[in-house]
Amino acid sequence: MITMYGIKNCDTIKKARNFLDNERVAYSFHDYKVSGVDKAKLEEWVMEHGWETILNRSGTTFKALDAGDKAHIDADKAILLMTTNPSMIKRPILEVGGAIVVGFKATTYENALAGVKA
Repeated sequence: MITMYGIKNCDTIKKARNFLDNERVAYSFHDYKVSGVDKAKLEEWVMEHGWETILNRSGTTFKALDAGDKAHIDADKAILLMTTNPSMIKRPILEVGGAIVVGFKATTYENALAGVKA
C-alpha cells in the first residue's frame, strides 16, 4: 500500500500525483486539510528523518508565526506546531514499501517504487 500525505492544492503535491498517475501507480491520498494528521504518524516521520526535515520552515504558515513560536524548536515543539498547523509539514510525504520519502524528486520516487515493483 502506497500513501501520499499532503495538501491537495500544493503545487509540489500536484507534480508528485501527476508522476504517480503517469507511472500508473496505485496510491491513496491523505489530505491534511481534510483529515488532519495523527501525532503518532508525525512522531514516526520525525524519528526517521528528523524534525528539521519534516517541518516546513520555508512556507508562509511558519513565517507568519511570532518569534516566540519560532524560537527554541526541538522535536516535541515541531510536532506540536505541525499537529496544530498541518500546512507546516513538508510536502509530499510518501510511504511506500516500508520507506518514508520526504519531498518530491522524480528520481527519488523511481528508486522508491523500484523496490516495490521488484
